[in-house]
Amino acid sequence: MSGVDDRRGARQITPMTIRPIFTVPSPVLKQISRPVAVVDDEIRSLIEDMFDSMYDAVGIGLAAVQIGVPLRVIVMDLARESEPRAPRHFINPEILERSEELFTYQEGCLSVPEIYDDVERPARVKLRYLNNQGDEIIEWAEGLYAVCIQHEMDHLEGVLFLDHLSKLKRDRAVQKVKKATRGGKNR
Repeated sequence: MSGVDDRRGARQITPMTIRPIFTVPSPVLKQISRPVAVVDDEIRSLIEDMFDSMYDAVGIGLAAVQIGVPLRVIVMDLARESEPRAPRHFINPEILERSEELFTYQEGCLSVPEIYDDVERPARVKLRYLNNQGDEIIEWAEGLYAVCIQHEMDHLEGVLFLDHLSKLKRDRAVQKVKKATRGGKNR
């Protein structure tokens, strides 16, 4: 169960909704996500479902397209296990500026389970996005935050972190995921 605060500050209990996360080579992951036209209760509910799904899968970021909803929505929580949760959400995110300095990080992905590899990305990015009230936010991201937001924004364009790797590494990773998911439990 997850809880939400109502306008009086009282805690309401709402059922968790964990949606299946698509894995490679699903064509869903290659879809380009559409902008959110209106930030409403349907989008806020999607965000809650995304958090429930991400936490259940023990991830730090999730794009809506990974659960089969091709909208420009991302959720993220970079808190370590020993820290309290720090959920963040991004609606219609855009990168306004990128640093020339690069940062290499070993990335993984809920849509590519058990595969990790180094990816080089800009070390800092300036973002613009909407929050769940429709307010515009502009801020800089660096370190793991910059890596994660760029990784998730790639999903919005139908790009996986594997697409940043050599063809050989990419093909091996896809075969490994296919073999591991043959039981039909992943989409």
